[in-house]
Amino acid sequence: MDSNGTHIKPTILILENNVQASDIISFELSRSGYYIFRAYNGREGLQRLHMRKPDILLLDIFMSGKSGIEAAEEVRMLGLDMPIVFLTTSTEYALKAYGVDAVQYLVKPLDDKRFFHAMDSVMGQIGKSKKNQIVIKVAGGIRQIQPNDIVYCESQKNYQVLYMAKGEYRIRMTAGKLWEILEAFCRFGRCGRSYILNMDHIVSVEREKIVMDNGCTIYIPRNKAAEFKKVYFGYYFDFRNGKA
Repeated sequence: MDSNGTHIKPTILILENNVQASDIISFELSRSGYYIFRAYNGREGLQRLHMRKPDILLLDIFMSGKSGIEAAEEVRMLGLDMPIVFLTTSTEYALKAYGVDAVQYLVKPLDDKRFFHAMDSVMGQIGKSKKNQIVIKVAGGIRQIQPNDIVYCESQKNYQVLYMAKGEYRIRMTAGKLWEILEAFCRFGRCGRSYILNMDHIVSVEREKIVMDNGCTIYIPRNKAAEFKKVYFGYYFDFRNGKA
């Protein structure tokens, strides 16, 4: 659903080198409310992915140039985590398919009931995943991120730096506004005005410093460390007791 309350169609990229098969699959999925864009080989598919990230990637294994497995491996190497569904005429590559975290492996010819049951299952997984995501605006556009991938956030005037498990994002936002977003997740604690910490990533809380599991050390006044210790240990013991 967008900011105006309008339901946004889920997007599927179909990589299928058989034009007739691609036409049939596209028609059926479009009728069911999916937004479709297509490519006919692995190289073209990867180019389309750079232009727009789909909700689901539907891949034929046997394609000219790059195989579907090779294309999927490159997708994962790019750090893209959308669900992958393989379509193929053979069960030969099933193990390799699950090696790239494919969520479905469907053997042609496709039975409509089985196909749409599989797609409904994938959409259910996406729905659960997106409930736990936050959306931020960065220099390169909009990003959806998993809160637990944030190690900690540091305020730098009107900007906030989000230090991730891999890389970082710099966003134009006040510390207060960012805290409004993150405080909904019990794993985050605010430490003074400058820091928001993901308590799942804390290694130790000492007198004047907090050590994170990405190797960073955050130095803070002793009184702020004492305040944060109460928050941290409260979260830790509540979580251990299944209350968080």
